[in-house]
Amino acid sequence: MTITREDFDKVELRVGTIVEAMDFPEARKPAIKMRIDFWSALGIKKSSAQITGHYTPQKLVGKQVLAVTNFPPKQIGPRMSEVLVTGFDDEQKEIVLISPDWEVPNGARLV
Repeated sequence: MTITREDFDKVELRVGTIVEAMDFPEARKPAIKMRIDFWSALGIKKSSAQITGHYTPQKLVGKQVLAVTNFPPKQIGPRMSEVLVTGFDDEQKEIVLISPDWEVPNGARLV
Protein backbone atom coordinates (compact mmCIF):
# COMPACT_ATOMS: atom_id res chain seq x y z
CA MET A 1 0.00 0.00 0.00
CA THR A 2 1.30 3.43 -0.83
CA ILE A 3 0.40 6.68 0.87
CA THR A 4 0.72 10.26 -0.26
CA ARG A 5 2.83 12.97 1.32
CA GLU A 6 -0.44 14.50 2.52
CA ASP A 7 -1.31 11.22 4.29
CA PHE A 8 2.07 11.17 6.04
CA ASP A 9 1.75 14.84 7.03
CA LYS A 10 -1.42 13.97 8.98
CA VAL A 11 0.62 11.88 11.45
CA GLU A 12 2.14 14.02 14.19
CA LEU A 13 5.42 12.45 15.24
CA ARG A 14 6.94 14.53 18.03
CA VAL A 15 9.83 14.15 20.43
CA GLY A 16 9.34 14.31 24.17
CA THR A 17 11.35 13.59 27.30
CA ILE A 18 10.22 10.89 29.72
CA VAL A 19 9.86 12.65 33.07
CA GLU A 20 8.34 9.76 35.02
CA ALA A 21 8.31 6.00 34.48
CA MET A 22 7.08 3.13 36.62
CA ASP A 23 6.15 -0.51 36.35
CA PHE A 24 2.60 -1.17 35.15
CA PRO A 25 1.57 -4.33 37.05
CA GLU A 26 -2.10 -3.94 36.05
CA ALA A 27 -1.26 -4.50 32.36
CA ARG A 28 -1.89 -7.96 30.87
CA LYS A 29 1.71 -8.18 29.59
CA PRO A 30 4.76 -6.68 31.31
CA ALA A 31 4.76 -2.95 30.59
CA ILE A 32 6.01 0.41 31.81
CA LYS A 33 3.80 3.47 32.22
CA MET A 34 5.33 6.85 31.48
CA ARG A 35 4.69 10.57 31.59
CA ILE A 36 6.32 12.33 28.64
CA ASP A 37 6.98 16.07 28.41
CA PHE A 38 6.27 17.60 25.00
CA TRP A 39 6.74 21.10 26.43
CA SER A 40 4.54 23.89 25.09
CA ALA A 41 3.47 21.87 22.02
CA LEU A 42 1.32 19.49 24.12
CA GLY A 43 2.42 19.55 27.75
CA ILE A 44 2.88 16.29 29.64
CA LYS A 45 1.11 13.22 28.22
CA LYS A 46 0.64 9.67 29.53
CA SER A 47 1.64 6.51 27.72
CA SER A 48 2.50 2.89 28.40
CA ALA A 49 4.50 0.37 26.42
CA GLN A 50 5.62 -3.25 26.52
CA ILE A 51 9.30 -2.34 26.59
CA THR A 52 10.54 -4.25 29.64
CA GLY A 53 12.95 -6.38 27.58
CA HIS A 54 15.48 -3.56 27.25
CA TYR A 55 14.28 -0.87 29.64
CA THR A 56 13.63 -0.32 33.32
CA PRO A 57 11.71 2.69 34.63
CA GLN A 58 14.93 4.11 36.07
CA LYS A 59 16.69 3.83 32.70
CA LEU A 60 13.88 5.69 30.91
CA VAL A 61 13.66 8.90 32.95
CA GLY A 62 15.36 11.68 31.01
CA LYS A 63 15.31 9.77 27.70
CA GLN A 64 13.89 11.50 24.64
CA VAL A 65 11.51 9.39 22.55
CA LEU A 66 9.54 9.77 19.33
CA ALA A 67 5.77 9.43 19.72
CA VAL A 68 2.63 9.66 17.63
CA THR A 69 0.77 12.48 19.34
CA ASN A 70 -2.46 12.78 17.37
CA PHE A 71 -4.03 9.35 17.79
CA PRO A 72 -7.14 9.37 19.97
CA PRO A 73 -6.51 8.35 23.61
CA LYS A 74 -6.73 4.60 24.24
CA GLN A 75 -7.72 2.81 27.43
CA ILE A 76 -5.05 0.29 28.47
CA GLY A 77 -6.18 -1.50 31.59
CA PRO A 78 -6.93 1.13 34.22
CA ARG A 79 -4.84 3.80 32.44
CA MET A 80 -5.61 6.10 29.52
CA SER A 81 -2.74 6.27 27.03
CA GLU A 82 -2.57 9.66 25.28
CA VAL A 83 0.40 9.13 22.93
CA LEU A 84 2.01 6.13 21.23
CA VAL A 85 5.77 5.78 21.70
CA THR A 86 7.53 4.32 18.67
CA GLY A 87 10.13 1.61 18.34
CA PHE A 88 11.40 -1.38 16.41
CA ASP A 89 11.40 -5.10 17.18
CA ASP A 90 14.90 -6.48 17.61
CA GLU A 91 15.82 -10.06 16.71
CA GLN A 92 14.24 -11.34 19.96
CA LYS A 93 11.04 -9.32 19.31
CA GLU A 94 11.88 -6.88 22.13
CA ILE A 95 11.10 -3.22 21.47
CA VAL A 96 13.92 -0.72 20.93
CA LEU A 97 12.63 2.84 21.29
CA ILE A 98 13.26 5.50 18.65
CA SER A 99 15.29 8.42 20.03
CA PRO A 100 17.20 11.29 18.42
CA ASP A 101 21.01 11.05 18.40
CA TRP A 102 21.26 14.57 19.84
CA GLU A 103 18.92 16.36 22.22
CA VAL A 104 16.25 18.37 20.40
CA PRO A 105 13.55 20.65 21.81
CA ASN A 106 10.66 18.77 23.37
CA GLY A 107 7.61 18.95 21.12
CA ALA A 108 9.69 19.17 17.92
CA ARG A 109 7.90 17.51 15.05
CA LEU A 110 9.55 14.95 12.76
CA VAL A 111 10.26 16.60 9.43
